[in-house]
Amino acid sequence: MRYTRAERTQYRITMRENLETFARYLPKANFAPAGSIGMEMEMNLIDRNGRPVRRATETLSAIDSKDFTTELGAHNVELNLPAFPVDGENLDRVEQALRARLKTAQERAGEIGIRLLPIGILPTLTAEDLRHPHWRNPENRYQALDNAILEARGEDITIRIQADEETDVVFTSIAPESACTSVQLHLQVTPSGFAPTWNAAQAIAGPQVALSANSPFFLGHAGWAESRIPVFTQAADTRPPEFISQGVRPRVWFGERWINNVFDLWEENVRYFPAILPESRQAAGASLLAEGGAPRLHELVLHNGTVWRWNRPIYDPGRGGRPNLRVENRVLAAGPTIADQIADAAFFYGLVTRLARQVRPIWSQMPFADAEANFTACSHHGLDAEVSWPGIGRVAVSELLAEVLIPLAAKGLDMLDVDGDLIERYMSVVTERAVSGRNGAAWQRHVVSQLESQGLSREEALAQMTRLYRDHQDVGNPVHTWSVS
Repeated sequence: MRYTRAERTQYRITMRENLETFARYLPKANFAPAGSIGMEMEMNLIDRNGRPVRRATETLSAIDSKDFTTELGAHNVELNLPAFPVDGENLDRVEQALRARLKTAQERAGEIGIRLLPIGILPTLTAEDLRHPHWRNPENRYQALDNAILEARGEDITIRIQADEETDVVFTSIAPESACTSVQLHLQVTPSGFAPTWNAAQAIAGPQVALSANSPFFLGHAGWAESRIPVFTQAADTRPPEFISQGVRPRVWFGERWINNVFDLWEENVRYFPAILPESRQAAGASLLAEGGAPRLHELVLHNGTVWRWNRPIYDPGRGGRPNLRVENRVLAAGPTIADQIADAAFFYGLVTRLARQVRPIWSQMPFADAEANFTACSHHGLDAEVSWPGIGRVAVSELLAEVLIPLAAKGLDMLDVDGDLIERYMSVVTERAVSGRNGAAWQRHVVSQLESQGLSREEALAQMTRLYRDHQDVGNPVHTWSVS
C-alpha cells in the first residue's frame, strides 16, 4: 500500500483537527471510571524441537477463538484478555482465565504439531528465519507498516547490540520487530489521574524491566538481559544515521519529560512524528462519532499506534458505552510462566497506584534523565544493574526492589482493595525473584553456559535450553524455583 502526497497532506491537516477536537472534548467528557485492567500476550509458535514455525494462520484456525489474533510475524500469535476489575480476588481470576485459554489453545495447536511459547525473544530464531520470504503475516496492515518504515528510513535496517557478544546484522525488512514478544498491561484511569499514573510508570520502568527480563539471546548471540528493548527500538526506527546524529526522536521512545496532563503526549506525537500510515477515516470506512457520541479521532488514534512509547497513552471512544483512557505498559517480556506474569502485573498495578497517590510525587524528586538511564541500565544488565533513586542515590536494583519498591507495590494493591492473601502470594513471587537474582534472562544464560561447558555448540545449547524452558513452563512454577543444573 502506497500513499500520495495529497493524501499525506490531507492527513496532516485532519490529524491536527483531531488534536483540537480532543483538546475541546477532554474537559467535558464523561469518561469511564478508573480501576479496570487488561492484558495482551504475544507468543511464538514452535515445533517439538523448539524451532520457530511460520504457521500463524493455520494455528489460529485450529485454536478457533476470538481471544487469539495475528501479530506481525508468521511465527507469532497474540492472546487478548477482556478487561477485569482489579479489586478483591480478580487478579486470581485473571490468572485462571489466562491459564484456561492458554491450555485450550495449546491442546488445539498441538493437534497440528505446534506449540505456543511465551518468551521475550525465541532463542532458536535465526537471521535466516527473519529473512525468509514468508516471515510476515500476509495481512495488508503488516505489509503497509513494513513499507512505511523502510520508505521513511530510506535504507535497510541494521541491528547493533553491544554486549558480551556483539550483534551487527542488516535486514531488508522490519522482520526483527517480530522477534520481540511482550505482555502489554492496560490500566484504565481518569483524565485527572492519567499524568500521575504515566509519570509513575515511567519512573519504575527500569526496575520493572530488571525484574522481568526474559530476552538474553538474539540470533544466537548473548546480548542484553532484555535484548527486546534495543532490537525493537532499531527495527522500527525510521531515522537514518544522520537523523540520529541530529537528535531526531525515535519512534520507539522512552520520552524526554514528565507530563502535566494526558494531552501532552498526544500533542508531542503530532508535533514530533510525521505520519507513516496516513489512512484517512473515509478510506477506513470509520464514522465520525462512536455510538455514545464520543469523537473517534480516527487519524489521531491511528497515528498514536505508530509511536511506540514504552508507556503509551490510549484513548478508546467506546462502543455504545462511555469512552475510556488507559496507560498501556509495554515494558514486560512474555513469559516465563503465567504465575510470573500475573505477579509482574500485580507489581506494576500496585506500585504505580501507590506512587501516583503520594503527597510528594516521585517525579518531583527525580530527574527524568535518571528514569531513562535506569531503564537503559536495567534493560542491559537486568537484576545486576545499579540505578539512581530519590533519597537513596546509587543502589543495586535488586536491593531497591526487595526493600523499597515491592513493599510499596503491596501497599498500592491494598489501596486497590486486592485480597490480602493474593497480595502476599504475588509479592512473594517477585520478592524471591529479586533476592535470588533469577529472572528468565538469568536462568536462560546460566543453563546455556552449563550446556556449552558440557560440549554442546551454541546452537545445540539454545535448542536444548528452549526445550527445558518449555517443560518448566508446562509445570508452571515461577522461574526463581527452576533448576539450573
